[in-house]
Parts: sequence; C-alpha cells; structure tokens
Amino acid sequence: MPSATPELISPRSARVVAARRLAKRNFRGKERLFLVEGPQAVREAAGHGDTLVELFATVEAAERYADIIGEARSTGARIHLASEQVVADISTTVTPQGLVGICRFLDTPFADILAARPKLVAVLAHVRDPGNAGTVLRCADAAGAEAVVLTDASVDLYNPKAVRASVGSLFHLPVAVGVPVEEAVAGLKDAGVRILAADGAGKDDLDDELDQGTMGGPTAWVFGNEAWGLPEETRALADAVVRVPIHGKAESLNLATAAAVCLYASARAQRASGGCRSVTES
Repeated sequence: MPSATPELISPRSARVVAARRLAKRNFRGKERLFLVEGPQAVREAAGHGDTLVELFATVEAAERYADIIGEARSTGARIHLASEQVVADISTTVTPQGLVGICRFLDTPFADILAARPKLVAVLAHVRDPGNAGTVLRCADAAGAEAVVLTDASVDLYNPKAVRASVGSLFHLPVAVGVPVEEAVAGLKDAGVRILAADGAGKDDLDDELDQGTMGGPTAWVFGNEAWGLPEETRALADAVVRVPIHGKAESLNLATAAAVCLYASARAQRASGGCRSVTES
C-alpha cells in the first residue's frame, strides 16, 4: 500500500516543473516526451512496453488504481506520490483524475507503415483541432485501421487535447507524423493502396461506392481541415473524391463523424465477400 504522505508537495520542485513544461509543444519536441492523464490513458501507456517513463499520482488515486501503479512500476517507470495540488498543477484538465504520466514519443516512421502493407489508413491533412485529431485516431482504431498518418500541416499528435481525445487509441496503432501530403499519397499508392479524399463537395457518393463494390481493396482516407476541407491540390492527388450523403436536413457532418462513417464503410466492404480481408480476420 502507498504511504499516506505524498513525497512531492511543491509545484516548484524540479520534477514538477519539468513535467509541466511538456504541456508546450517546443518542450515536448526537445525532450521527445508527452503527458497522459487519467486512469484509462495511463493504463494503456503502462501496458505499452517501456513507453511510460514517470507517473505522478495522488495518494487517493494510487490506492484506487493500485493495479495501474503496479503495472507501471513493473515496466521501470518512476512513481511519484504527489499532493493534489501538484497533480493539478501538472494536469491540463479542469478536473484532474489523480494520475498524470510522462511517456516517450511513439510515432512510427512512415516507411515502416508502408512496409506493413496496410489495408486501411486514415490520413489527416490540414487537421488543426487537436480534439478532432485524437477523435479520428480513436475512430480509426475502432474501425480496425492499421495506421494513421498526420501530415506536416496537421496538429501535433502529442498535444494534450489530442492525447485525451484518443482515449488510449494512440497506443494501439502505428501513427506517422510530419509527412508531406504528397509524400503520403505517393507512398501509399506505391504500396497498392487506393486513395479516397473525403469532401462534402465530392463528385462521388459514398453509397454509390459501396453499391458498386469498389471499396473492398486496401484504402486510405484523406481527411481535411475542419472549416474549409481539402484544398484542390490535395483533392487532385486522390483516386476519387467522395462525399458522405446527407439524407436528412443537416447542413453537414463534423470531421470526426464523417471520418467514422467513411472508415467503417471501408471496414465493412473489406470484410465482405471479395474484400481484402477474410471475414474471420480481426
């Protein structure tokens, strides 16, 4: 059982100051470290090899999540019992849950993603909102995608809001970052992947694509900016520009919802008879 007395009580201590700095992108990039918060994300980090470096926990959280503390300790992570004030000072949320971890960067080289011959990929081009980026990553994970690519024009993968919005999915599938969109599309095409650009003004309709049986092969969906979508030069790189049909009166779908629809449509087509995955493949 943990001691009833936290060892870190001052927000000015060197360890706390160093952790707090990771809320800023330039410090994250310099140290190649990022923050994870809450029991779900910390649990995923602790189960991901030696990714978790340090863990700050209040006494109450350490008692409530003793299994997470134990798993983190077994990976060699340094455990710090901290006061609620210290944990709140490190946290980037309004209501901290008592656990804040520091993790090593875990992005994957784009060449490694291509070498794995992925069947379903989400490419985030010009996505600037970290919450949307994390949510799309979560959708890609849920749909069974093998990889996510963030282009050099997209938000930082390790932004605390993006990490929280991924709800642990960041630790589940390979993610490449900083890839120019032209390089991403060319590499995926060379790997035999069909490129579909998701755009509300797209010439092709998602329902028609499904009805025509054209979505059963390896596919990468390219998703654009939340406000203005994909620029013409990016749409021109795709094999098809596809819109999600609006059957009701809604003006449009937000980025994360449209991404979920598109990714699940591909996942279903790929698992159907004649798709690039067998029906028994997970």
